[in-house]
Amino acid sequence: MVGNRRNTKMKHKCSALSAIAMGGGLVLSIGLLNVAPGYAAGKQCSLATLKGQYMVAATGSLFPPAFGVTAPSVSTAAGYSIYNGDGTGTDYVTFAVNGVNQNVPSPTATSYTLGPDCTGTKTVVPSGPHFNIFVAMDGESVTAIATDSGFAVSESDSRVQRPH
Repeated sequence: MVGNRRNTKMKHKCSALSAIAMGGGLVLSIGLLNVAPGYAAGKQCSLATLKGQYMVAATGSLFPPAFGVTAPSVSTAAGYSIYNGDGTGTDYVTFAVNGVNQNVPSPTATSYTLGPDCTGTKTVVPSGPHFNIFVAMDGESVTAIATDSGFAVSESDSRVQRPH
């Protein structure tokens, strides 16, 4: 009788392990399916996807000689960006290095590109800094990462809703 209980327990353990393995295999096989890039109901991004005011907050690091620093430094920025829906925009920002306001003139002109896959670039005109941008298909949010040497910063920006 003891042998039967052990065999029954062993069968239940094996059944449970088999179910877990099958479930994991199913998840793994679903994860390996080839899928084309998806766009919600055929939606794609265009320059007009970015339109309106977006709140900006960013922190990062600076490495010599970026922005004139002579030692690794901490950078922070806060403000907002206006996107006009046509590849142009304006930034209003306070930028600090090691806690010291850099008195960046505001507003500052910007330009941007945006492809149908909702990826693009943003440049503070005329010569930088430069960012790669990633935009939600509905245009409600943007993430960005600096692409200039010595400037390690990323940000997430959200569109401000107009009061009704």
